[in-house]
Amino acid sequence: MSSETSAWKALIVEKCARQQATIPKEWLLKNPPSDDVLDVTNIPETCGLLSPKEIEITNTYVDVLLPKLAKGTWTAVEVTTAFAKRAVIAHQLTNCLTELFIDRALVKAAELDAYRKKTGRPSVLFMVCLPISLKDQINIEGLESTMGYVSWIGKFAEKSSVLADILQSAGAILYVKTNIPQTLMWPETFNHIFGRTYNPHNRSLTSGGSSGGEGALVAMKGSPLGVGSDIGGSIRIPAGFCGTYGLRPSYHRVPYAGCVNSMEGQDSVPSVLGPLSTSISGIKAFMQAVISQQPWLKDPLAIRKAWDESAYKLGEHGKGTGRLCFGFVWDDEVIKPHPPVLRGLREVKAALVAAGHNVIDWEPLKHGEIFPQASKIWAAAAAEDYATTIAATGEPLIESMSLLASDPDAKVERPAFRPPLDSKGLSSYQLWQIQKRRKELREEYAAYWNASVERTGTGRPVDALITPVAPYVAPPHGLNKTASYTMVWNVLDYPALIMPVSKVDLELDKPVPPHAFYGKADKENYESYNPTAYKNAPICIQLVGRTLEEEAVIGMGEVIDEVLKKSKNGKARL
Repeated sequence: MSSETSAWKALIVEKCARQQATIPKEWLLKNPPSDDVLDVTNIPETCGLLSPKEIEITNTYVDVLLPKLAKGTWTAVEVTTAFAKRAVIAHQLTNCLTELFIDRALVKAAELDAYRKKTGRPSVLFMVCLPISLKDQINIEGLESTMGYVSWIGKFAEKSSVLADILQSAGAILYVKTNIPQTLMWPETFNHIFGRTYNPHNRSLTSGGSSGGEGALVAMKGSPLGVGSDIGGSIRIPAGFCGTYGLRPSYHRVPYAGCVNSMEGQDSVPSVLGPLSTSISGIKAFMQAVISQQPWLKDPLAIRKAWDESAYKLGEHGKGTGRLCFGFVWDDEVIKPHPPVLRGLREVKAALVAAGHNVIDWEPLKHGEIFPQASKIWAAAAAEDYATTIAATGEPLIESMSLLASDPDAKVERPAFRPPLDSKGLSSYQLWQIQKRRKELREEYAAYWNASVERTGTGRPVDALITPVAPYVAPPHGLNKTASYTMVWNVLDYPALIMPVSKVDLELDKPVPPHAFYGKADKENYESYNPTAYKNAPICIQLVGRTLEEEAVIGMGEVIDEVLKKSKNGKARL
C-alpha cells in the first residue's frame, strides 16, 4: 500500500469513527440480522428498541403528524426521539446515514416544547416540530457535506443552505443527513467513505441513487419526510426502488443556494431539490412550506411563484370535478420494461378507468434522442470536475457500482453514461449545438402535448403522463445501467411524482416471450429478467406534468392515490 493510499484511507477511518461516536449506544441492535436476511422492513418494530408509542408515531403520515404536533398531542421531543431512534435502526440495517446530529435536534425540540408550554401555542405554522432528513449535500452550519469525496472530509459548512434555513424557519427539526454516491452522478449509492446503501425490501437490491440514503431511510420510516436532489432521476429512482413517494420539481422551484454539488456552473440541465415521503401529504406539505417562505428573496435563482391553490385543485384540469385524461407510456422505444413494471401500469390504468377517467396510449416522441442530451451536456466537463476534486487526496474515482467497487484495485466495467477520466470534453461551440438541439426538442414536445387535445375526449390536451420509473424494479447492486425513463423529464423540465403501486409477485410476474427488440440494451434487459432476483421489490409509477405544474401534479397524484386505494380495497388485480 502506497503512502498516498494510506493517507486517504486514514481519513476515512477517522471520519467513520467520528460518525460512529454520534450513534447512541442504547439504540444499537442487540441481535442484528445476518446478511442473508433480505427484507428488513419489519425489524424496527420487532427488535424491541421502539416503544409502542414510538411505533405509532413513526407509522403516522405527515398530514396527521402536523396537527398532533400543533395541538401538543405529541411533543416535539417525543416525535424527534421516535424518528431519530428509528433512523438509527434503519442505518444499522441499510447503511443510509452520513451525519447524525440528534443531540442538536433534541435541544431544538425541547426549545419548541418550552415555547408551547410558556405561550400555549406553537411557534410556527407550517412544519411544526416535524423531523426532516436531508441528503448529504445540503449544507447545515457546523457539519460536513463530503458528498462521498474523501477530499471533502473535514470541510465544515460555515453557514446553512437556504433550504435548511427555510425549513427550520418553518418549524422543521433537522436531525440526520443521508448517504450518496461519490460525485452524486450515479443511479445507485456507494462511496469510499460510508460504503453502500441497501434496499430495505431486499438488501441484495440497490436503493437507487443518488438520493439512495433518503430512499432507504424513508422506506424504513426513519423519516416522515426527507429532501433529495435530482439531475437525472436522483429523487425518483430511489423513491421508485424503495417504494416511497418522491417529487422532482421544475428547475429553481425549490431553492438550491448553499448546497454543494458536482459540476457547479453547469446550468443547462440543473439539479433540483425535492421531497421524498411516506405519503403524498408529505410531498404537498413540503412544497407549501418552502414556497410560503418566499425562497426567491433568499436565492436569486429561485422562481418567484407563490403556491397556487387553484392549480392544486386542478383549475386547468377539469376543476377537480370532471374526468381527467392520462397518457400511458408503456415503453420509451429504447428499452421495454420488465413484467412487474408493466403490471403496475396496467393496475393503475384499470383503477383510473373504473373511476371514470380517460386514458390514452402515449407514443413517446423522440425519447431516445431527448434523454442523451443531458449526458452530452454533463460530459462537456464532468471528467475534469471529478478529477479536480479527487486530486487533493488521490482517492480513486469510482467507475462502477458493482459489489467489486469496494475494492479500489478491482477491474470493473465502466458504464457508458460515465465519461472516462481522460475525456477531453467539448468546445464551447459544440456545447452550444447540444443546448440548441435540446431547446428544439423541448419546443417539439410542447407542440406534441398540445396536439393531444384531439384524442383525450375532455376538450383539453392530456392532463398528465403515467410512465415507468425505470425498465425494471430495483435491480441487484451494480445493475442499474440506465436512467432513460427519468432523464427525459429533466431535459424537458417536467415535474414528476413517484407513487407506489404494488410489489413483485413471483406468480403474477413470470417471464414473457421475447418481443422484437429495439436494440442491444433492450435485448440485454429482457434476458436479465428473473423474478426471483427481484423478490419483494416495490413497483411504482411516475406521474409527469408540464413545466411548473407542481401543484397540479400533486393534485392529480392525490386523485390516483385515492383510486388505487379504492381499487385495492374492493377489486381484484389484473
